[in-house]
Amino acid sequence: MALRPSRSSSESPAIGVVGVGSLGYHHARILTSLDGVDMVGICDVDTERALEVGRELGLEVHPGLESLLDAAHGIVVAVPTVEHEAVAVAALTRGVDVLVEKPMAPSIEAADRMLEAAESSGAVLQVGHVERFNAAMRAAEPFLQAPLFIESHRLAPFVPRSIDVAVVLDLMIHDVDLVQSLVGKPVVEVAATGIPVLTRSIDIVNARLEFMGGVVANLTASRVSTERMRKLRIFQASGYLSLNLADGTGEFLKLKQDLPLFSGGGDVEVAPEGGLADIVERILLQGDGAEPLMKELENFRDAVSGRGTPVVSGEEGRSALEVSLLIEERIESYVADTHKA
Repeated sequence: MALRPSRSSSESPAIGVVGVGSLGYHHARILTSLDGVDMVGICDVDTERALEVGRELGLEVHPGLESLLDAAHGIVVAVPTVEHEAVAVAALTRGVDVLVEKPMAPSIEAADRMLEAAESSGAVLQVGHVERFNAAMRAAEPFLQAPLFIESHRLAPFVPRSIDVAVVLDLMIHDVDLVQSLVGKPVVEVAATGIPVLTRSIDIVNARLEFMGGVVANLTASRVSTERMRKLRIFQASGYLSLNLADGTGEFLKLKQDLPLFSGGGDVEVAPEGGLADIVERILLQGDGAEPLMKELENFRDAVSGRGTPVVSGEEGRSALEVSLLIEERIESYVADTHKA
C-alpha cells in the first residue's frame, strides 16, 4: 500500500474530493480556484455525476478512491454519512489528511476508529462543522466572554436530502458544536423532545443542554419549517449577542457604562420615558462576506501544508457527535414514555 505522495515545503498541497453530490460539488468548486491548492481531482461511485462535475469544473475524474489517494496529500470526504468511516480510514491509514463532512460518523465506535487511524499515521483529521467559520461568528469573537445562556433556532423547509439521518445529525449538530466551542466545558445533562413529521426519522427537535458550571443552552431545529432561520443568541454578564448565521450579521447589546444606576452610583433611577436606547449601547456586527466553506477549506489547506491546525479537530467532531446521539436517545426515551402513558 502506497503512502501519500511526497512534496517539498514550498509546493502547494494536492487535494481531492470524494463524493460530488450537493455539498461535495461546492467543495470541488472552491478548491478549484483556491490559492495555494493543487486540485488533483474527484471521484464518486456515481460515475455519470463525477464526469458531469469534472467537465463543468475542468477536473480529473479518478476511477476510484485508490487512484485519488495516489495523487493527494489531503482529501475532502463528502460521501453519505454511513460511508465516512470507510473512506476516511482508507485515506488516514496511508497518511493522507482528511476533512470529513459532519456528522463525522454514524456512531461513536466508527468515529473512534477514524481517530485511531489518524493518530497511528499522524495524519490530520478535520471535521466539517462549517458554522465555526460563519462571518457572524467571526465578527462576534472580540465580544464573546463567558456565556451564561445560549439559545439557537435552525429552521429549514423540507428537501429530500440528508434524510438518511434524523434532524439532530442533519441540522442540530451544527449548533451542538457551536455551543460546545463557546462554553468550553463538558455537557452534564441533556433533555430533549422531538417528533417525525414527513420522514421516518425525527424532523423537529428541541434540546436543553446543561454544562458543567451551570451554563444552559436551548436548541431548536426543524427541517419541515415554512421559513428559514439560523439564529444564535448568547447571553453573558457583559451583554447580549444576537447573531444571524444566515446572512453573517449580528449585534452586541451592552449596558452603557456611565449610568449611575448600573455602576453602583446610588439610588438614581432611569427616567420613565427613557427607552432601551438610553441605557444600552448597540454595536452592529458585520462579517467580511467571505463564504464560510471557503474559510473552512483555507483552514484545511493550511493544515495539510503544515502551516496551521484544524479549527474543528477530530476530537471536537466526536464530542459533537456524542452529544447529538445522546439527544436522539433522550428523544427515543421521551417517545417511549409518552406511548406508555
